[in-house]
Amino acid sequence: MASLYVHVPFCPTLCPYCDFHVVRRGPGWVEAYLRRLKEEAQALHERFPEPLRTLYLGGGTPSYLRDRELVALFQSLPWALAQGAEVTLEANPGTLSPGRLRLLQDLGVNRLSLGVQSFQDPVLKFLGRAHGRKGALRAVEMALEWGFRVSIDLILGLPMQDVEADLKEAARLGVGHVSAYTLQVEKGTPFALLGLKEDPEREAWAMERAEEVLGEAGLFRYEVSNFAREGEEARHNLVYWRAGFWLALGPAATGQYPGEGGAYALRRTAPPLPRWLRGEAPKEEAISPLEHAKESLMLGLRLREGVDVGAVEERTGLALFPLLQGRAEELAQEGLLQVRGKRLLPTPKAFPLLHRVVLALWEAL
Repeated sequence: MASLYVHVPFCPTLCPYCDFHVVRRGPGWVEAYLRRLKEEAQALHERFPEPLRTLYLGGGTPSYLRDRELVALFQSLPWALAQGAEVTLEANPGTLSPGRLRLLQDLGVNRLSLGVQSFQDPVLKFLGRAHGRKGALRAVEMALEWGFRVSIDLILGLPMQDVEADLKEAARLGVGHVSAYTLQVEKGTPFALLGLKEDPEREAWAMERAEEVLGEAGLFRYEVSNFAREGEEARHNLVYWRAGFWLALGPAATGQYPGEGGAYALRRTAPPLPRWLRGEAPKEEAISPLEHAKESLMLGLRLREGVDVGAVEERTGLALFPLLQGRAEELAQEGLLQVRGKRLLPTPKAFPLLHRVVLALWEAL
């Protein structure tokens, strides 16, 4: 258990497409959050004291916290960091300055995930972002100047967006990692209430262009929505995609822990902020060996490296490959999979069709 996710729910604005657990600052809320987080962290550390290889602070907007609040947050985490640990903080471009970047370095942050979304003012306005093009560019440039590993988020395929321009801007800046998503209109968000519809054809074209434009700049698609230079992959997120175990702190945060009594894993999801502050226990879900195997297929096939079915067999004690082999070979005949021993790898053709590929393999189990 060498990876930790910390959820910071506070945001300066509530974007109309966002369905994460986010809140605005309320009187005394941040102080109460920090007190409760410290209690939760100390209790979790007693059970899992191993030094962390990855630490990820997400939200919300962790960089929205004031300097003293950020210091208090890091001081509340009792874990040591392993040599070369990756420490990522999600940041809004409008919250960065030279002073803030210096503080983050002093706190041990070495990787910034910047919620840029676009470099075009009309698109940013449509998305309800607080920053504009100039602010986005300056934030990325500052972060790189200060020596951080930098990842930027882009949303692609929007109606008024020049997709090529956004991709070329990201490539020009020289960041090591780009997370490129298409807009998902989630139930209950303002975009859903407005009746906004997704455009699958335009989105598929946008992701194809992302692979081409970013690939030409040396950022290769190592996961369905993620592109990186060699060695710049998001190590924390790879723990999720490889169906590993991780710790979690904060409201609505989900962690995955070793299971007991026949369960392979135990997934624990904390309640939303008000109930979490009152000390309400997390919701627990036992993950059986077969469920873990299915999740390993679903998540692993998002990665260019694919999924090692033999390793999943060792973890679960299940004989999976004899059940999967015939279906996997059929998918390989269609050009959707490569079968290398017991490793199944998606082809570029498979990425837009992953749902179908995964369902076909699940049916074989």
